[in-house]
Amino acid sequence: MTTLDAITPFIDELRPARVVFAPDSFAELPAELHRLQVERAFIVSTPGRLASLPPLQPLLDSRLAAVFDGAVEHVPVDVVKRALDECRRVNADVCVAIGGGSSIGLGKAIAREARLPLVAVPTTYSGSEMTSIWGMTDASGKKTGRDPRVAPRVVVYDPLLTLDLPSTVSAASGMNAMAHAVEALYAANASPVAQSLAEEAARLLAASLPHVMSTPGDRDARSTALAGAHLAGRALDLAAMGLHHRLCHVLGGSFGLPHARTHAALLPYVVAFNAPAAPEAMRRLGRALDVTDPVAGIASLARTLGVATPLSVLGLRPEDLDRAAEEATTTAYPNPRSTTRDDVRAVLDAALHGAPVDSA
Repeated sequence: MTTLDAITPFIDELRPARVVFAPDSFAELPAELHRLQVERAFIVSTPGRLASLPPLQPLLDSRLAAVFDGAVEHVPVDVVKRALDECRRVNADVCVAIGGGSSIGLGKAIAREARLPLVAVPTTYSGSEMTSIWGMTDASGKKTGRDPRVAPRVVVYDPLLTLDLPSTVSAASGMNAMAHAVEALYAANASPVAQSLAEEAARLLAASLPHVMSTPGDRDARSTALAGAHLAGRALDLAAMGLHHRLCHVLGGSFGLPHARTHAALLPYVVAFNAPAAPEAMRRLGRALDVTDPVAGIASLARTLGVATPLSVLGLRPEDLDRAAEEATTTAYPNPRSTTRDDVRAVLDAALHGAPVDSA
């Protein structure tokens, strides 16, 4: 007789979102705005990303209300205010975020504050476009939360827009998405749907990212990586964030470390810490990576992608460790392994110096 595994009780909140995934789908942006019945699009992005896009005026014509190119990492509140002022001045009825996590994060802030629908056109592998998670940074640090109002109504994935993404940015961004998948695998509230999405996301990312690094113009590899990021974002939207995301928010919001590269550098150490308390998640992760030791597998992938960077190189100092550990443990958050301030400090200290990652 077959032995069945017990299903842990869960609650999923599935929200409506239209996802368009195809080469050249960026050209369909006007049709998607028409479908939403909106007329005045406020575009948020960065100068570099806008320069690489087809001209927006001919594409959007009368639907282009204004362009704000001031998106930056960690979504500073002063940037949000400037963007909101401009958005309201032009009487926009939709926000369109084009770019990576910085642009989409700013778009979410505008959607939340101005009560506008959000359309996302992701051009990196952050995966945040599929979540209702928002974040903003002020003098006291980074604040995050969940709000259905910030979840994009439409997400347009055009793999061709990722072809010019530098290999180093691709690798760090891809490991950021991998972190979403990993935390969804072992989240206390993760449903079977979230875990399945997370495992497949990890498999796609692990298979594609080395090819993206070696052959940046490989369209199939770019499409697969983008699909993995999409699934990782969907998984995270259905699961709670744990120690890894808490640390990345603290290091970015309070110490100014770069978001994606911090995710990439820190992930192997957090996986090693949590592995003993999450055997089923590690089994799934090992299967996705096609390895017997998932901790070693994640560390090896980070080295292969060139993102196994000590936190000291990213700007964290030894004298920052106590404060960072204190901040990371002032707020309770779900994690498969209970954490003390000393535990967190030890994880950060190992990542600071780039110490070898202990296997599971």
